[in-house]
Amino acid sequence: MIDRWLAFAGIAVLALAWAGPLPGMVTGSFAAHMTLHMTVVGIGIPLLAAGIGRWVARSGWMQSQMALPIAVSVIDLIVVWGWHAPALHHASRSLPLALAAEQAGFALVSLLVWLVALASTAETRRSAALAGAMALFFTSMHMTLLGALIGLAPRPIYGTHLHHVADGLPALADQQLGGVIMLGIGGVIYLAGGVALMARVLQRQATT
Repeated sequence: MIDRWLAFAGIAVLALAWAGPLPGMVTGSFAAHMTLHMTVVGIGIPLLAAGIGRWVARSGWMQSQMALPIAVSVIDLIVVWGWHAPALHHASRSLPLALAAEQAGFALVSLLVWLVALASTAETRRSAALAGAMALFFTSMHMTLLGALIGLAPRPIYGTHLHHVADGLPALADQQLGGVIMLGIGGVIYLAGGVALMARVLQRQATT
């Protein structure tokens, strides 16, 4: 069963993120680039996953085994950290095709993580919650670390964009703001999701 309202809300957020002003702002603003990233993986994709999660679980496309959350979390880490390496980051902020590839990668791996967390049936609810909490906690950890490294860096990491000034912000301040956005949206939302799933696991243990 698909929860149409949640699925439509997720699609609407993704459409607004990708068709709105943010993609046009990423060339000159690291903070805008990070806002686009976090809007997709921290708001749009979780809503979409919540909307289609039960349908995916009933279709048997995902089984909440312990190996699955580890695998998708590692893939997510590789994709997210890879696109934040200076060379790929510069490409995503300079070339439309690279930006499209980056955003597609972010959306796909984030969808896998959130489906691990939210795709369950009544029979697999507890095991899926435990697997999902593992995936979300790990993702929160690596997002928090990356956001902290970016936000606390003493000098701009992405030197190829030093000639840009974002809305009057110097390059370092723009980078620091982007790091805060990653911490405040990405790290917090994934952590909150993991805590909620662990609470579900503990609650079900208490009632058995």
